[in-house]
Amino acid sequence: RDRSPSRGLGDVYKRQDFVILFDVENGNPNGDPDAGNMPRVDPETGNGIITDVCLKRKIRNYVQDVKEDESGWRIYIKDQVPLNRSDLEAGEALGIGEELAEIQKGKDAKKIVTKLRSNDPDIDLKLRDFMCSEFFDIRTFGAVMTTFVKGALNCGQVRGPVQLGFARSIDPIVPQEVTITRTAITTESDAQNKTTEMGRKYVVPYGLYRTCLLYTSPSPRDGLLS
Repeated sequence: RDRSPSRGLGDVYKRQDFVILFDVENGNPNGDPDAGNMPRVDPETGNGIITDVCLKRKIRNYVQDVKEDESGWRIYIKDQVPLNRSDLEAGEALGIGEELAEIQKGKDAKKIVTKLRSNDPDIDLKLRDFMCSEFFDIRTFGAVMTTFVKGALNCGQVRGPVQLGFARSIDPIVPQEVTITRTAITTESDAQNKTTEMGRKYVVPYGLYRTCLLYTSPSPRDGLLS
C-alpha cells in the first residue's frame, strides 16, 4: 500500500506498508529467556511470536555477513563493540575525536559543544551524516547515539524510515522439546564419572509467521535510507 501525503516545505514523503510472510521449520526463531529459551508463544491464543528487536537483529546479521564490514554497510549495534567506540569514529573523521572523548567522560560537555558549534555551526549535521552514511542500521532503523546525547548535539537521535512490528504465526504453534546429548564433558571430575552430558533444546516443527513493515521515505536532507 502506497501513501504519499505532502508534509510541506516542498518535500513529498511516501509511506509504504508491506506484509512479510516467512516460515520456520524445526527451528527456534525467537527464544524467550524467561521461559528457558522456549519459542515465544502468546499465552491466550497459542500463536508464535517474534519480537521486532529479534527481526532487526536478523537483518543486521545478514547485512554484516554479506557486506563483511564494508564501508557504508557496517553495523552500529553488534556484539562486543561498545557504542561509544563507534561514536568516536565520527569525531576522528571530522578531527574532533579528543573533544568527543572528553564528552564521553562527562567533562564540561555543554562547554565543549558550545565551542564546537562556534567553530563549525554545521557540526551536528556533519556528525549525523557521517554516522548515517557509515552504518546501515542507523540510516535504516534509527539510533540513539549516547555520546552525542550527552553533549546535547542534535544528531544524537536519528529516526529511521523503517519500522517493524512483532511477527505472529498464522496458526497456533506447538513447541517441541528435544533432548540432546554431547560427548564433550565440561570438567575433569565429570569425565571420571560419565562419558556424555544431556541437554535440551526447543524447536517449532513448523510455523508460518506474518509481520508488517512500514517504510516512510525521508527527506533527502535527512541522510537516511531512501
